[in-house]
Amino acid sequence: MKNLKSTYLLPLGALTLAPATWAQDSAAAATTDAQALEAKLAKDSLNPVAAMISLPFQYNYDKYGGANDGASVSRLNIQPVIPFSLNDDWSLISRTIVPLVDQRDFPAAGRTESGLGDITPSLFFSPKAPTAGGWIWGAGPVFLLPTATKGVLGAEKWGLGPTVVALNQPGPWTFGMLANHIWGAGGDDSRENVSATFLQPFLS
Repeated sequence: MKNLKSTYLLPLGALTLAPATWAQDSAAAATTDAQALEAKLAKDSLNPVAAMISLPFQYNYDKYGGANDGASVSRLNIQPVIPFSLNDDWSLISRTIVPLVDQRDFPAAGRTESGLGDITPSLFFSPKAPTAGGWIWGAGPVFLLPTATKGVLGAEKWGLGPTVVALNQPGPWTFGMLANHIWGAGGDDSRENVSATFLQPFLS
């Protein structure tokens, strides 16, 4: 009877340990998957042409000296990014900058204005797959819309031009550049014509 009992105890012990081992493996796999997803979302949040809806905010504060000593301009840019899938290979990404501006004693002492500035929508046509070197890029048109609620907060001109973005994300790093140029395309004839270049390198 002792031999019979020993024969059946070993398989029973093996069956008892298996579920615990499987549960540990499943928990480890779930943790790894969650960490990988978190890392991907972190990278995508730094990518202006990622296939995800995002709502970044950017705050800029400028204080002046010289002829405008004491003057300041605060600008909060609300920048919704919305991707659209065109086909298996290409995406269209809409990126719009909506500025909320507060100007104090600028452009002249005693003149303080607050409100909405000119909105600049951009459209990027972007390949879904990076290049062989890991580069992600997109290009398309950028527009200037005369949406300022007060004349001093905007150009009072329509505008149009090209925009391009290129970035790479090796390991934990993200680096690249966003650029555009806008030419005036009509609007208030009494205002100075628009011809503006914007360059934004980034490193994270």
